[in-house]
Amino acid sequence: MKELALHILDLAENSLRAGATELDITIERDEASDRLTLHIQDNGCGMPPEVLARVSDPFYTTKTTRRTGLGIPLTAHAAQQAGGSFSIESQQGRGTSITAVFQHSHIDRQPLGDMAGTVAAILLANPSIELRVVCRSGSGEYSLDTRQLRGQLDGIPLNHVAVLAVLRDTIGKNMTELCLS
Repeated sequence: MKELALHILDLAENSLRAGATELDITIERDEASDRLTLHIQDNGCGMPPEVLARVSDPFYTTKTTRRTGLGIPLTAHAAQQAGGSFSIESQQGRGTSITAVFQHSHIDRQPLGDMAGTVAAILLANPSIELRVVCRSGSGEYSLDTRQLRGQLDGIPLNHVAVLAVLRDTIGKNMTELCLS
């Protein structure tokens, strides 16, 4: 994967396959500590300890369609390659929490990429998900919460083409200012 947004999309898809109805994505750029942190948390089915112990192994997967599970190992590798760290916590029946930390200025850190497209893809395929996206830096904070959006849309679905177009534009502008500059 060439950008962090694609890692986030892959992890979000894992959450949705695990039955998550709520998904929180936080991106935080800390200039003082030269860190970019991605945090993805869901309320899916979680993992039993034996699965959690093997989830970073690229040759282990719970999927039946293919014999490898590369999303988590690739994200972990990307963080470690960029002078950072990766952690995953999960409780069966309660959900999963993933944190990837990158040295922001590291030459091997992938760009954040198209977060607007990632959010749009999540909502296009799963309009009923309760999604909260937060982007935070020393310049301020931007957040998007589908609970609030639904209240403002008066019944128009989140995956309506016009809604997605406005969201892509708004998310793109706000995240570029806060987390990419």
